Amino acid sequence: MIYHGIRMKLRKGVTAQQIDEALDCLKDQGRAIPAVKSFIFGREYNSDFDWSAVFALEDLDAYWEYLIHPVHVTSERVGFPLIERFESFDISDTPHPELGAKIAELQKRHYEADPGLAELLSGLDSHTGSSALGHSG
Repeated sequence: MIYHGIRMKLRKGVTAQQIDEALDCLKDQGRAIPAVKSFIFGREYNSDFDWSAVFALEDLDAYWEYLIHPVHVTSERVGFPLIERFESFDISDTPHPELGAKIAELQKRHYEADPGLAELLSGLDSHTGSSALGHSG
């Protein structure tokens, strides 16, 4: 299993309506993407991030299916303009020594295939973690 996590700090001035739309998109990822076996999403407490989510994916094929699914892509298009800081991370019970590099390659392929998403991603003030590999931020 691969547990793909994201953490977000919203920009100042984001409206309640924008937040609701973005959060609905995140919830839809867990509900609508067949590759997601389980997920948790909610407010993050006692940190500098506002919201976090973790999506459970069975393997690299499921990870790729998740990345390119239209619901995930919509979530990125809606959410990235609202985010000041974004962090992504992956946890796995698979001890494969090249898993991190393979995940990074999937992320890279995803953004190379859609220059518009890559541009939105580059507009973040801070972007760290697995989805930032190969990108400035």
